[in-house]
This record gives sequence, C-alpha cells and structure tokens, in this order.
Amino acid sequence: MTTRRQFLSLAAAGAALALIPAAIAPALARPVAAVSAAPITVTFAPNVAEAWGNNLGLVRSQLEATLADILGPRFSGSGHRLAVSVNSLWLSGNGGNGGRVRDGGGAADIMESVATLYDASGRAVGSWPIRSTEFSDGMARGLPNLDQLRLQALARNSAWWIKRYVEA
Repeated sequence: MTTRRQFLSLAAAGAALALIPAAIAPALARPVAAVSAAPITVTFAPNVAEAWGNNLGLVRSQLEATLADILGPRFSGSGHRLAVSVNSLWLSGNGGNGGRVRDGGGAADIMESVATLYDASGRAVGSWPIRSTEFSDGMARGLPNLDQLRLQALARNSAWWIKRYVEA
C-alpha cells in the first residue's frame, strides 16, 4: 500500500523529471558552428613530429596563416573546414649549394600531405594528396636561420597547392 508521503515524493520526482527536457533544450539548440573546430587545422604524422620537434610550430603557423590568407574570409565564413595532415617533411642536405638538379645536386625540400575539405555538416567533400617541392638553391648560405626560412617557404608552397585543389 502506498502511503501519502510516498505518493507525494513520487509526484515531486515525476515533476522534476518532466522539467529535464526543458532544462537541456537550450544546450541542444546551440548552433553547430559554435562548437565546431577551427576552419583550418594542421596535424603531423608521429614520425614527422618526432623528427622536427619545435620546428613544427613554425610550419603549422605558416601553413595555417597562408591558407587563411589565400582562401580568404569567403572560406572561413562558409562553415567548411579544411584539415591538412602532413605525412612527411624533409629538407635536402645540400640546401643553398647551388647544385644542378639534373646532376643530382639539386636542393629539393619536400612536404607530402593530405588535404581534406569538410562541409558544414562534417561530411568530407574531397581529399587530395599534395606533394610540394621547393628548391632552395637560391637561398643565401650561412644564414643562422636558413632551415627555418626553408621550412616557411615549403609551407607557403604547400598552401598554394592546397588552394589549387580546394577551389577547383
């Protein structure tokens, strides 16, 4: 047999449970853009992260900034998201030596990545493998930050190739 006290406590619990959907509705009604990731993200394969360490911040910032600049506000306001995964990155050992490519002495710096474009709903629109090559023969030898300059040039080069595929 249910006592009056049990009946009242069950009624109060039922009323509280009935209010839960109204309490969580504002949280569920938030637009997706408010909780989505940045429009451009750059990640690195574990082997690249291990090999390049602190230089990855330089590559990431240069790649993100160049992509944001050349894709423009039209891209950032569209709800699309671009994810770039850098799978390999290397600088030639003879950068700035002036060797000729046909003689095997070219200073080719190379970045291989995959650029994936997602629409506003999170569905992949396209994915493109990108191999960027930047010849560093013309860079001045002896600069204390030559490797950083070469990494920045390679990141800018890669951004322009990514733009070519994303806007095609």
